[in-house]
Amino acid sequence: MRFRNPILAATIALAAAQPVESQNLPPAPAAPTLTYADLADLALAAPVVAHVRVESADRLNEREAPNVATGQRRFLVEASVIALIRGTGGLQQRISYLVDLGADADGRPARLRRRTEFLVLASRVPNNAAWLQLVAPDAQLPFTQQVADRLRTILRDATTANAPPRLTGVGRAFHVPGSLPGESESQIFLLTADSRPISLNILRRPGETPRWSVALGEMVDEAAAPPMRDTLLWYRLACSLPQALPRQSLAEAQGDEAQAIRADYQLVLEGLGRCDRTRRQR
Repeated sequence: MRFRNPILAATIALAAAQPVESQNLPPAPAAPTLTYADLADLALAAPVVAHVRVESADRLNEREAPNVATGQRRFLVEASVIALIRGTGGLQQRISYLVDLGADADGRPARLRRRTEFLVLASRVPNNAAWLQLVAPDAQLPFTQQVADRLRTILRDATTANAPPRLTGVGRAFHVPGSLPGESESQIFLLTADSRPISLNILRRPGETPRWSVALGEMVDEAAAPPMRDTLLWYRLACSLPQALPRQSLAEAQGDEAQAIRADYQLVLEGLGRCDRTRRQR
């Protein structure tokens, strides 16, 4: 296939300029099951998310795709849009994009069959409404209704008025002992991309299991429950918080207070659990 359209040629040149991780990659293993964090990473980075059906897939030669890693093939995909999950301003009925694929689990060269359905997470190509660029090399996902529904949930939760913002760090932390032995409260303020206040609040009372909660605003609700796993608030916390408090967060705490804050922070991390990812980070 030869490209006479200058916009098309420029788009392919743009993709060719993207760095590859290695020129000696082994055949790709079977795709792992994507976790909530994997899907949130992709969805929140993608201005366009669409359910598409492949109409044609042409493999590009070495001249057209000079920097494809060993064991990979680059395809020019033309697809019809079945459903637009995210995309301000809509999307044309037929779109094109480039994707690099490795060998399948049996070591056979990659192929893209006509009529196969995918979920693509992409950005728009300037000055060409029919072209998309994947936000990551693996941002073409085999379509399943379960994955599509989870992407919709993530994107819906991210656009609500009280959606938890992206965290950028940990701010000041404070600890106040109570009037009874074993009673205390810690408050750890978090830094956010849009400067909205978020704090972690840990309450200990004698004879009771320690409780912690998240305040999305100035008011603290001591009865609030910790966020459920695989929700957007859980993702923002579990996948962003450092494993230890930075030194500056404890600048106003002395001795035992600093130790108590560290213990309360670890209580929160344990309650959140691991931010599991199966995608190969690019």
